[in-house]
Amino acid sequence: MTTNTRITIGDSEAEELIMLINDYSGYDFSDYSMPSLLRRFQRYVDMNKISDFKQLLQDLMNDSAMINNLIEEITVNVTEMFRDPGFFICARKELIPILKELPLIKIWHAGCSTGEEVYSMAILLKENDLLDKSIIYATDINQSVLDIARSGKYSLEALKEYESNYWESEGPAKLSDYYSIVNGKIVMNDELKSKIIFSTHNLVSDHPFNQFDLIVCRNVVIYFNKSLQDNVFQMFHKSLNEKGVLAIGSQETIMFSPIEHKMEPLNTKWKIWKKKA
Repeated sequence: MTTNTRITIGDSEAEELIMLINDYSGYDFSDYSMPSLLRRFQRYVDMNKISDFKQLLQDLMNDSAMINNLIEEITVNVTEMFRDPGFFICARKELIPILKELPLIKIWHAGCSTGEEVYSMAILLKENDLLDKSIIYATDINQSVLDIARSGKYSLEALKEYESNYWESEGPAKLSDYYSIVNGKIVMNDELKSKIIFSTHNLVSDHPFNQFDLIVCRNVVIYFNKSLQDNVFQMFHKSLNEKGVLAIGSQETIMFSPIEHKMEPLNTKWKIWKKKA
């Protein structure tokens, strides 16, 4: 499995891997976008210099840690603080006034990955005197990225980009007000962490678990096929309080989904929707 011969993952190989993962871990990726899975499976075999597909299947069956590593490769999504600054400008102008009217604010960040956008939302709430009456539930299928998110520790190498994003999002303070640097790492402030609950949740198979005023799930459902997207959108709709708000990725849409006529657009550019009364 360590020679230089390269194997190519096609549809049939991907289907075998999907079945094996389901059989040995219980995670079902059959409704994920096949092009996305093909890219991620290929990345996995290339990074690990795997040259024998049958041996790969055998190794996966005999090594649960190896299956977990493969699952992590499938589920990790790239994120950053104040990613898409325009979205956060929109949030400041259009979401914050809605949230200010509520006695208690419950937010769900679904597919939170390593948590940078969750802390960005907490900062946004703090800057508008809303953090004390807020609770943010941040979930992901991947326990490894949740561990990073829960720690609130990030690489200093990313700081310049984070600072730039914050400035472009029209942040009124300094991003450095919300973190300290410890042992060469950015460490988010405890005040922010105290308002966030991190937990595992599988959008494919798990049920709604609360009612929320705002659900943020950006650039996650783009990796699902249409059927799974529809199921997830229906779950989000059920999980929203009356007049609750859903924010999805700029390349995603609820158009032609079962909830399209149950939501009204707040911002079409940044794909923010409000539940109809």
